[in-house]
Amino acid sequence: MEISEELECLFSASIEKQDGSYVIDVPERELQLGDLQQGETYRVALVSSPTQSEPEQSDQAETDSQQERDPPEPPVEDGETREVEIEDIGEQGDGITRVERGFVVIVPDTKESERVKIEITDVRQNVAFAEVVDRLSYYE
Repeated sequence: MEISEELECLFSASIEKQDGSYVIDVPERELQLGDLQQGETYRVALVSSPTQSEPEQSDQAETDSQQERDPPEPPVEDGETREVEIEDIGEQGDGITRVERGFVVIVPDTKESERVKIEITDVRQNVAFAEVVDRLSYYE
């Protein structure tokens, strides 16, 4: 399955029927990350998971299932360098870019649409911070 670079968050949830509508609860931690805002409208993609009536899982399948519930590891590491394009400017004036799975990297002293080579300086579960190593020509 191909995952869009525009992906803001990814989590598992159950669909519940409530007053003639269907409801998906968004975990509070997804709003705390800053990518989602209460009251805004977002597109939601649903991917089915195995039903309860399927045969019991093997030990390996249970391990795989547990890994799906645990937050994924960040797709970047301290000291890693990448070439990125700054997609947006945050509330504090820092550049924002996204890498695999929509993972946010904050890059101070950059402008929107600027292409830069960065070095990751701090990695957290839901965001990373980086410094500019080189400013790239848009045509490189």
